Amino acid sequence: MKNYIIKQIADSAATKQAILENDALLNTIVTVAQECVAVYRRGKKTMIAGNGGSAADAQHIAAELVGRYGFDRPSIPSLALTTDSSNLTAIGNDYGYDKVFSRQLEGMSQEGDLFIGISTSGNSQNILNAFESAKDRGVITVALVGRDGGKMAQMADFAIVIPSNATPRIQESHILIGHILCDIIEKELFGGGVA
Repeated sequence: MKNYIIKQIADSAATKQAILENDALLNTIVTVAQECVAVYRRGKKTMIAGNGGSAADAQHIAAELVGRYGFDRPSIPSLALTTDSSNLTAIGNDYGYDKVFSRQLEGMSQEGDLFIGISTSGNSQNILNAFESAKDRGVITVALVGRDGGKMAQMADFAIVIPSNATPRIQESHILIGHILCDIIEKELFGGGVA
């Protein structure tokens, strides 16, 4: 069992190493971080959504921004579109589950906001529909995906595609990227910036 545990940790580390060795991917992460900071400097907000484990990641990232990440500072506006059970069940019941995020974007987004859709496959229909609503409203879109990026990578303004086909490795890398974004946003807005 110990060897199996070691292999799981090594596989996770190998995925992160693949990110480190992919200069184009690193440049995309830099660009997304800059976009997030610019959105906040314009007085706008981020919205984040995903399904299952990706829903948990959306909530985690939004909580780091609204609460705090590394130090005390003013709250940063971010909404996880996965948390309001009344919205989710009403929209799911009246319009279908494929509309649970797009309908919320129609009601809560403003031009210049930023929406992050999280999916390991890149093909979650409710996120694809959310990207369409975001585009209609002038909202910047970011796909946080894995595998080949799926349809989401093609639709988004920016796509961070984790170089793995394994769902656990993709999700572990998603939260790493989420933490990096939170750290950069916080330091750029309130901590004197990053090097």
